[in-house]
Amino acid sequence: MLISDINQKIRGKLEKLEKNIEGMHFKFYEYYKGEAPTVPNWEEIERELLAFSQRTINDFQLSKNLDRILFKFQNRKKIWLTWIEEVHHMSKNQKSS
Repeated sequence: MLISDINQKIRGKLEKLEKNIEGMHFKFYEYYKGEAPTVPNWEEIERELLAFSQRTINDFQLSKNLDRILFKFQNRKKIWLTWIEEVHHMSKNQKSS
C-alpha cells in the first residue's frame, strides 16, 4: 500500500473522530439542557481515540492533527463532566425543595 493511501485513510479516520467529538458535544448539551434523559456514552469515543493514538503516524501534519484532536477531546471531556456535575447538583436541589 502506498504511503499516500495510508495517509488518506488516517486523514479520513481523524475527520471521523473529530466529527464524533462534535456530535457528542451536541448530545451532552442536550442532556445539560434537560432535552435528553440519559448521559451520552463518551467512553466509547475515548476508547476509540486511545486505540487510534497508539498507532505510529509518520506524517508530521497528521500527527499534529491527531494531537489537536486529542487535546480537543480532553477539553470537551472537562466540559462534559462539569455539565454532569451541574445537572446532578440541580436535580438534588430540586428534590430538597
